[in-house]
Order: sequence, then C-alpha cells, then structure tokens
Amino acid sequence: MPRATQLLHAQREPAPLRPAATVLLLRDAPGGFEVLMTRRSAQASFAPGAFVFPGGGIDAADASADVHQMSRRRPAQDERALTQALAALRESFEELGVLLAHRADGRPADASDVAALDRHQPFFAQCRAQGLVPAADQVFQLAHWVTDRDLPRRFDVPFLVARMPERQEPVADEAEQFEPVWVKPADALARHQAGQMFMIFPTLRTLERLKTYATVDTVLAACASGPLWTSCPRAGLLRGQEARYMEHESPFGELALVCPDGQMLHSLDWQTERPVALLKNVQRLTAPNPGVMTGPGTNSYLVGDPDTGYICIDPGPADAEHLERLWQAAGGDIRQIVCTHSHPDHSPGARPLQALCKNTPPILGLASAPTARAASEFTPDQAIGHGEQLVLGAGEHTHTLLALHTPGHAANHVCFALLEDGLLFSGDHILNGSTTVVDPPDGDMNDYLASLDLLAKACSEHAIEFILPAHGYVLGDAAGAIAQLKAHRLKREAKILKVMQALPQGSMDDWVKFAYDDVDPRIWPVAKRSLLAHVQRIESMAG
Repeated sequence: MPRATQLLHAQREPAPLRPAATVLLLRDAPGGFEVLMTRRSAQASFAPGAFVFPGGGIDAADASADVHQMSRRRPAQDERALTQALAALRESFEELGVLLAHRADGRPADASDVAALDRHQPFFAQCRAQGLVPAADQVFQLAHWVTDRDLPRRFDVPFLVARMPERQEPVADEAEQFEPVWVKPADALARHQAGQMFMIFPTLRTLERLKTYATVDTVLAACASGPLWTSCPRAGLLRGQEARYMEHESPFGELALVCPDGQMLHSLDWQTERPVALLKNVQRLTAPNPGVMTGPGTNSYLVGDPDTGYICIDPGPADAEHLERLWQAAGGDIRQIVCTHSHPDHSPGARPLQALCKNTPPILGLASAPTARAASEFTPDQAIGHGEQLVLGAGEHTHTLLALHTPGHAANHVCFALLEDGLLFSGDHILNGSTTVVDPPDGDMNDYLASLDLLAKACSEHAIEFILPAHGYVLGDAAGAIAQLKAHRLKREAKILKVMQALPQGSMDDWVKFAYDDVDPRIWPVAKRSLLAHVQRIESMAG
C-alpha cells in the first residue's frame, strides 16, 4: 500500500453506503428476451430522468422474521439474500404493480390478486391478509454493485433477476417511476447511444452483459450459483469528460493508485509532452513511440523527489525530446538510470540521457545475452544482481528499489519493486491490455512462467498491490493480475497442444491460425514467436 505521505491528494471519506435492492424482470420474446425498464422522476435525488430497473432501499419490514417465515425461499438463500429479494419484490409491486407471489394453493398470483392490493399500504401485511406468499425463491442475484466512491449518494445493491409473472402488466406509480417499457438489452443500449434513453453506468454495464444471453432460462441458469460479478467502479477524466471503469478494465488500477478514495481528479489521456504524477515520488513519462507492439508508447518512470534525487527506470528509445523532458522532470538530478531489459524501445535512451546529466549517473541493468537480437545489444555500466537494492534518501524519507531478475521475455529482464509503497515496475514482463511476446531464443516460456511465480512470491512478501508496466496504465490487484496472466498462458498452451495433436504434420503457419483464432490475423506474425516458445516448452516437457 502506498504511503499516505506519497499520495497526491488529500483524502476524504466517501459517502456512507445505503442497503438497497434492484430487480430485473425478464420475459421471453421473439428473437431474444426483454427486460422491464422505467424512467425515474426528473426530481429524483439519485439518477434523475434515467431509465433504470425497479428497486429501492431496504426497509425494516424486508428483514422482519415474520416476513421471512411467510416467504418461499431456496435453501441457498441466507437471511441477507432473502431480505434483498423481499425488498425487490416489494419495490416491484409499489412502483409497477408487479406481484411475484403464490396463492395459498400454490398457484401463481395474477392480475386479480394485484387488484385486491393497495400499492400505498404495507405490502407484506396485505399479502398475509390475502393468503399470498411472496415468491423470493424465484429471485436470483445477477450482480452486486457498490456505488462509485466519488458520488454523494451511495448504495450497496444487488441486481436481482426474476421472470415476469404471466397475466400481469406493469403500471408505473407515476410518482417515482414513469413510462415502463419492455426492451431487448441490445436495443436499450442502441437507444442510449442515440440519446433516446439516458442510463447510468451500472445499468449500461448490466445490459452489456445481458445481451450475450439468448433466453430468460439461460440468464437464470447462469445466476443459479451466485452473482456473475461484483463491482465498485472508479471514475477519471478522459478528454475532459467523466469516464467510469469496472475492476477488469485497464484504467481501474491506475485510478485506485492515484485516487484511492475515489475523487475524480486523474486524467487518463495519453500524452508525451509532460510527466504524469502517479504518487509524489513516482512520475511516468510516455515516449512518443506508439504502435502495435508498444501500445500508447514506452513508459519511462522517475522514482524519487527533489530532496532525494531520482532514479530513472527505462529511459526508452533515443528520442532527444523525450529524454530532455525526463531530465527536466527530474530537475536534472538523476542519480541512477536502470533498464529493465535491452530491447530497442527501452534501453537506447540510457547513454544520451546520461550525457545530459552533469553528475554522469551510472547505467544499471543486465547485459544482453548472446541470444539477443542485434538491435537489442546492451552493456550497462554496472550489472545489477537479483535481490540488490537501490536506495534514495535515508530514514523515513527513503525510496528503495529491489531488483528481481525475471528472464522470459528477455534473458536479461529485471523488474523492480518499490518496497516502501508496494509497487512493482514490471518492464515488459507484465503489460496492461495485452500479453507480452516471448521470442526464442532470447525469450523462454519456462523462464517466463517461473518468473511469474517469482513475482507472485515477491508480491506476497513485500505487500505489493500495484504493477507499473512499461506499456499501458497501472494495474491493481497485483497478485490477482499475475495469477490471471499465468492462467491465460497455460490455457493458451493447452489450446496449442490440442492443435499440434490434431495437425501433427502442420507448420507454424498452420498452427497459429487455430491456436490464435481469437486474435486479429494481423497479429499472427507476432503471435508465432510466442507460439514457438510454447511449442519448445511442450517439447521439453514431453522429452
């Protein structure tokens, strides 16, 4: 966890969470299924004028033991889940006159039962008087949303799903909800894009997930074992506008690092003219070399502050303007230059950056191996060994980089952990938004996977929470990101093995078409390099 003293912004306590429940009522229709949505009042305190799914806050009655005893529930529904389901049923009736209940004889409630109840009177008491049993057992949890930390009103709310009762029609209360509409998820998203249906972020993301399902049954089956996702989104600024992201999306980790309390202060725009402060002691300056292999460009990092001086990590290509900006961002006080590896978008800037500095800071790293390509030849002033520490400052005002030798992408690859703040500078070993190329002979898949294990162990030992890659935004949940990356590599390898078994006489060109059929064919020439690394690993294990 980064030190509080290194955070860029004064922290504030997010608004407290309020328990709530939302229900998506679904019905099958030609060409797919439809979901019931309504428009909120323009005077509503939360999401005014937005099209939403019915729902609201959880009341004391929803958690009442008497109400729980009178309701139908599944064995898997604990008291909390039952309370949430009952709140959703109550809100559905109060807002839309939809009654999910059974009569005493087990038959489902219909329009005549709806007519016998008053939507302005206590719901559960009326059900008991009419012999109706709330059908909480028909409600399943699709997702769990926690409102973004930057918003003034926040809710802890499950998004539940249920099949719309037959022979009932929704009628809005014309107070909180208006204009009930049945709409296919894809059509709702299209209407929002066209400016016809305004929706808030959780609604949009939920519809995006739902549009991949064909029927109500497939949705309910998917939810049978619990929520499909849990999210508390984060917000930043992109092209000057509000932009929100879930945990699996690439900017999320960077927002968590820079604004852990959720304030919407960080710009996500990629630019090369000036450094981006991530912490008080960490700056990122992206080189102007965007491309298929480099993404938005190669990230150079400055670690330190004006009192301690700076260590530059990966000065990047020999781009004079980029190096001048690095030198200026450090106030000319660069104490050491380190290169994670010798590839031409990482190390060539080291010598010209060193020449800019009056103190001639040493260049550290590992020399390129004989297996490296000619364009990747590199010889540092000082070799840095695995476990060696680079220290700026003293006492509580210290910034310590721990070197971790991580061959795989390149034989001389080194990652660096900023120990005081739980950060990992991963070079090209771990990227955000893509997987790195493992290119034999300098790249080796056995080494690559072993290095992932080494980094996972380092995350545990040094409480590393964030990964700062050489390409892309900061990654959060460092241990989870490493585990996911390893699982992805092994899954790809299993696919490659099946292709090799199915086409034993096939060429690399034959295998890449099937093993990477989920990748843009324009990437296949690059993918063949990692394919070869996997093939060599498979053959080594077989031998």
